[in-house]
Amino acid sequence: MAKGHRTQVKRARNAVKDTRPHAKLTYARIPVQKACYVMDAIRGKDVTTAIGILEYNPRYASSVILKLLKSAIANAENNLGMSADRLYIAECNASNGPIMKRIQPRAQGRAYRILKRMSNLYIILDEKKVEEA
Repeated sequence: MAKGHRTQVKRARNAVKDTRPHAKLTYARIPVQKACYVMDAIRGKDVTTAIGILEYNPRYASSVILKLLKSAIANAENNLGMSADRLYIAECNASNGPIMKRIQPRAQGRAYRILKRMSNLYIILDEKKVEEA
């Protein structure tokens, strides 16, 4: 842990910028638990393998995450000049977003609450190191 006042610690932490290509999707209408099943399947894989997994995965979350992954690849190619062949998924996670609260009418005038959960999805790519023989 860094020493000093908390503003100095924050300033030091924010001075270091992460230059890896990434993409994020906020307020995705997918519960975090369901998104994590798909995220766990592609974490650490290279990009072409991950695209293949996502295209043939029957879950709804996989179509949303596939779109997010293609966005991250486009960011890597266009903004940073990286080759898509050497990219792999360094980090990917889902965190809780806001929850929409709805009401389901029930018998005898009661009301049950329905929670429509959202999530924030993040994908960070990185380039494989070239091994020299």
